[in-house]
Amino acid sequence: MKKNLINMAVATTLGLAAFAASAEDMYRGAWYAVPGVSYMNTDNDLEAKNGPGVFLKLGKELSESWDIQGGLGYNRAKEDTGIAGVDGRYKQTTLGLDALYMFSRDSFRPFLLAGLGVARNNIDYTAPGITADGKKTSWLANVGLGAQYLINDSFGLQADLRHQWSRAKLDLVNEVNGATASESGTIGNTLLSLGGVFRFGAPAPVAMVEPTPEPVAPVAVAAPEPEPAPAPAPLPAIPACNDKFETIEVSAEKLFGFDKSTLRDEGKTELSATIEKIKAHPALTLVLVTGHTDRIGSDAYNQKLSERRANQVRDYMIANGIDESRLQAVGKGESEPVVDCKGVKGSKALIECLAPNRRVVISAEEKVVAGCK
Repeated sequence: MKKNLINMAVATTLGLAAFAASAEDMYRGAWYAVPGVSYMNTDNDLEAKNGPGVFLKLGKELSESWDIQGGLGYNRAKEDTGIAGVDGRYKQTTLGLDALYMFSRDSFRPFLLAGLGVARNNIDYTAPGITADGKKTSWLANVGLGAQYLINDSFGLQADLRHQWSRAKLDLVNEVNGATASESGTIGNTLLSLGGVFRFGAPAPVAMVEPTPEPVAPVAVAAPEPEPAPAPAPLPAIPACNDKFETIEVSAEKLFGFDKSTLRDEGKTELSATIEKIKAHPALTLVLVTGHTDRIGSDAYNQKLSERRANQVRDYMIANGIDESRLQAVGKGESEPVVDCKGVKGSKALIECLAPNRRVVISAEEKVVAGCK
């Protein structure tokens, strides 16, 4: 059975890596707890059946690619010596720290893991006239793979399959003649675990950017009225130019979806009219595409997300006939909010309230063309 589990792990790793190549990033820097249950396939040398267990882990998102998880685990299994009259259990308690390489920060998050820690292996078997037991605390090492699936920003599921190594000891005592024997060695157990992911830690509130007050114009002092000048000769009529380009603001959800940076079909349709308008205004020398995000997540992540979104819009315009030299993309991250949403409770309500801050603004500078007004 253990060989089947390992083969399944290798096949799943290849599948997860292929899936993750197209995943979107969503790094929040969150803390989370993972309580759950496990199923242990024991080393053959232990002469024990497979058995259930429980665990509790505490995790932290360190970067867009790395998490750490540390915690306690406990498993137990009944003996499987096949000898009549033998009874007892094998128990293992672990304390470890794992590093997780995350292939994705989308809702589905496959990962590879490796970790170190300590293990307490307790063998307690009895037979008529013989006691076989042993307690040993040793190092622990494990590798494996798994995945998280976030149902929402606060809760998800985690499953992983790992193989772990530690040291165990067995002491044999013949109660009839008092003979003793002792043996120790490295054992390898395979564990399949399933738990819930409870993410916590509210994003820090961001202060509203106060608008700069308009300068007060000085009061003009009336001067004596000059003598009326002779009426100037009428000027020739000046041809009218096209209407001026207006600043366009588009919701990030329409263009990309929440926390995404790949243009949706709906977003491309939304940009079509803007592209045609820019083509119709050859006097527009610079078209500025500015990405903005809300305050959920770290400053660094939001800055990168806003830049990716602005560049996506710019690249789509270039692909649809706008000269690259006329376009510039910048990201402002969460630095220029239009709403604050202080006091809003719950992640879903906060996401909805902060929607106006997630936007892409397209503005332009127009050169003066001689012969038109």
